[in-house]
Amino acid sequence: MPKRKRARGGKRINLKAAKKAIRITIDGKKRLDLSKREISSFPKCLLKLLDVVELDLSRNFIKKVPNWIEKFQDLRLLDLHSNQIKNLPGSIGHLQNLHFLNVSNNKLTEKGIPMELNQLKKLRQLNLGLNAIDVLPTSIGALKDLEQVGLFDNNLTKVPPGVLELPKLKKLNTERNPILPTKEELEAEQQEAIQRVGNLHLVNEKYLCKPCVAMCHGEKSKLNKRKSLFTNLVTPNSTSKKIKTND
Repeated sequence: MPKRKRARGGKRINLKAAKKAIRITIDGKKRLDLSKREISSFPKCLLKLLDVVELDLSRNFIKKVPNWIEKFQDLRLLDLHSNQIKNLPGSIGHLQNLHFLNVSNNKLTEKGIPMELNQLKKLRQLNLGLNAIDVLPTSIGALKDLEQVGLFDNNLTKVPPGVLELPKLKKLNTERNPILPTKEELEAEQQEAIQRVGNLHLVNEKYLCKPCVAMCHGEKSKLNKRKSLFTNLVTPNSTSKKIKTND
């Protein structure tokens, strides 16, 4: 995917333009879509539109989420994927009605994820994929309503235990992380290797037919198989999703 060229200083969005970008959701609520506008910062005019329930600022050049994001008390969807965000403010934890949060494809690290995230008690979907996160705060385990968690394309070496214990979790994506096997997995792999070796017999390759040689090489490949490390992977941007609520 070709890189987007940033306009010098970024484009500005005034209140009139923002109002034109408002759409009505299926349940009659307001959705503000300011995606792909080459915006470099949160437009302050949004403070005049605090009644929106869905805010999409994805695919821009935003580097910072302002503390006044907490003023959107009715917000149930916040989509900030594909920006240049390094830190989320602690005030994001005040969005008590938030159901969907997408901050994938940014520049988040462990330090950029505030502990206050655990205050989002109604959060159902959380996408943190395509960032530079190596450790996930244990406070994520407090989000008991989480159903889907995206952690793909990060630097995690283990699956966060708090996430695995979420009672309503239906989908967890940890693909393309350098996750190391647990002690139990290593022991199981060792036992499997011992059993395989116990059934092997030494024979010179030249005495085998081609199908047998291919089969032996396949078995050898299985024994030597190890999980690869994926860093700096380039993948397509994630896409925003609409959610249905009972509001």
